[in-house]
Amino acid sequence: MNPMVRELPVRIVEDPSRGFTTLPRRTMAAPDLVLALDVLGDDRLQLRMYGPAVPVIGTEHRVVVHRRPGEIRGVASRLRHLWKRELIDLQPLDARGRPARSRAVLPYATQLDLTGEPEHELSGVLTELADQGAHLLFRLLLASDGRGDVERFRTVLLSVLAGPPLRIRVDSDLFLPWGMLALPARGMGGGGPSALFSRFLGHRHQIEQAGGHYIAAPDGLRPPPRIPVVSLNHDTTIDPAGRTRAADVAAALAKNTAFTERTTRRELLRALEDGTLNEQLMYFWCHGSFRSDEGQTSCLVVRLTDGGEIDAYTVAARPAAGDEPEAFTPLVLLNACYAGLSGGADLAYLGRALIERGARGVIGPQIEMPQVFAAEYALAFVTRYLEGDRTAGAIAHELARHFADEYRNPLGFAYGLHGGMDERLERG
Repeated sequence: MNPMVRELPVRIVEDPSRGFTTLPRRTMAAPDLVLALDVLGDDRLQLRMYGPAVPVIGTEHRVVVHRRPGEIRGVASRLRHLWKRELIDLQPLDARGRPARSRAVLPYATQLDLTGEPEHELSGVLTELADQGAHLLFRLLLASDGRGDVERFRTVLLSVLAGPPLRIRVDSDLFLPWGMLALPARGMGGGGPSALFSRFLGHRHQIEQAGGHYIAAPDGLRPPPRIPVVSLNHDTTIDPAGRTRAADVAAALAKNTAFTERTTRRELLRALEDGTLNEQLMYFWCHGSFRSDEGQTSCLVVRLTDGGEIDAYTVAARPAAGDEPEAFTPLVLLNACYAGLSGGADLAYLGRALIERGARGVIGPQIEMPQVFAAEYALAFVTRYLEGDRTAGAIAHELARHFADEYRNPLGFAYGLHGGMDERLERG
C-alpha cells in the first residue's frame, strides 16, 4: 500500500531569514591605518596605531603623552579659526598697505578658482596653515619631552603618513580636523602651492573619523530601491540672487531619483516620527551655529527656512515608528557651517545623533564655509555619489585633490567625514 501523502499545516512564528529577502552583508575593507586617541584623564592621552600600513611591533604601536585634552581641543579650535582669518577673510593689500581695490573683496571667500591670485600670496597663506597643522600633530600632541618612546612613535607615524595614499580611520572622541593637519616642511620639497598642498593630510589620504559614539548601521534590512531615494532639506532664503550653484545641486538631486524636498522643521520632524526617512542620501543646505545654554556645553543648531532650531536632541527625541527596525540609513551631507565638528567640540553633536539614529555616515565642513565653495563642493559630491560606483571616502578624497590641484583651493580639506568611508549608493 502506498503511504498517503499529506501536506502538514505550518505556522511560522519567527522569520530570522526575513523570507530570504535580506541582502548579504556588504564587504567592508579594513582601513590601511587606524589611529586611536584615548583620553586617560585630565592630563594624559594614549595614542595607538595599527593596520597593514604600520610596521609590526607586537600588535600595535602605543604611547602615553602628558597632554591635557582641553589644550589639544583648544589648539584645534584655533587652527579652524586660523583658516577663516588667514584664508577666507584675507583682504589683499596694495604696496601702500591699503585694500587692493582692483581685486574682488575677500577673493578667497567669493571665488572658487584661485589660480588667478598671486602665487606668493597664496603660498604664504598655505605655508602658515600647513605649519600650524603640523605643529598641532607633531610638535604639540607628540612632543617628545626627551622621551624615546614618543620620538619612536612620531617617527613611525610620520613615515607612514608621508608614504602612499592610505585609507585611515581615526578612532577617538577627541576630534581633530585631520584633513587640515599637515606634515612638517622638512623633506617636502619646494614652497609653491603644489608642494604645499601635498603636505596636508586631506590631500594625501582618505580619512574617516569614528569614535565611541559610532554605531554601525545594520545591513540588509531591505533590498536597495531601484531608483535612488534622496532628500533636500534646505533654507530657501540662502542665496536668493542665485550667485552659487545651489539650484544645480537641487536639480542633480531630483534627476532620476525619488526626491523629497523639505523646508521646515515640522516637515523633518514628521518624517522622523512616522518612519518615512528611508533615504540613501540626505542633503542639508542651511546655516549652522552654536547655541550656548547656561551651564551647558554649546550645542550645534541648524535651521531650515522657517528658522526653527534643529539640534541633536531634536533627532534623538523622535523614536522610530512601529516595531520594525527603522529604514533610516542614509549618508548625510550636512552642508552647514561647523557641521563637521564632532563630539570633542559639541557633546550634543547633531551628526552623532544622526549616526546613532542609523545614518551610515555624515560629512560636513569644519569651518565657516563660504557659500560659493560649499555649493560647488555639494554639486561635485552629489553628482559623483549618485553614480553609485564610488565610496563616500573615495569621493571626498578625490574632491579635496580636485579643488586643490585644479583651482588651487584648499577648502576641500576642511570637510570632515564621520563614518561612511566605505559607503556607496546601491540600486536594486
